Amino acid sequence: MSQEKDDQLFSEMMQGIKPLSQDKHHHRKTAKSRVVVEEKQQRQMADTFFSDEYQPAMPDSGPTRFVREGADPFELKKLRRGDYPPELMLDLHGYRAQEARFELIALIEECKKQHIDCACIMHGIGGGVLKQQVPAWLAQHPDVIAYHQAPLEWGGDGSLLVLVDIGQSEENWHRR
Repeated sequence: MSQEKDDQLFSEMMQGIKPLSQDKHHHRKTAKSRVVVEEKQQRQMADTFFSDEYQPAMPDSGPTRFVREGADPFELKKLRRGDYPPELMLDLHGYRAQEARFELIALIEECKKQHIDCACIMHGIGGGVLKQQVPAWLAQHPDVIAYHQAPLEWGGDGSLLVLVDIGQSEENWHRR
């Protein structure tokens, strides 16, 4: 009985009161900037493609060089001769290994976006981490066809010329 009495008292108190109308405005999340999204994608790709533990079989003597399995070995010779002048440059001096990984991914993606098949990566001279890791990372990336130690005019022993697979459009084949 007490419940019925409470309900009646409540109804009397609410008589003449209008219910509030609900605000139907939906607030959207602010869109992430393109730069933030691209950086996140680069981190994910760096983690996917590059392993610090993997060390590809590299030649013991001579310049640093690599050609992807199944690729034309003549591409390596063309890189060495300078048939592919680099159109993009990446200077990794002063970068930590993690930052350098992201920059390598960004460089390869930019090459593909701009249809640039050759880039120069300056990792530095000496026995530093980047001089040893950059070639190992590049050998793991599926879009790297080949790389070779750069000639002196592009940095010599402290740089690599990288040939990037930008797709097999007809325009690219005419260029080669």
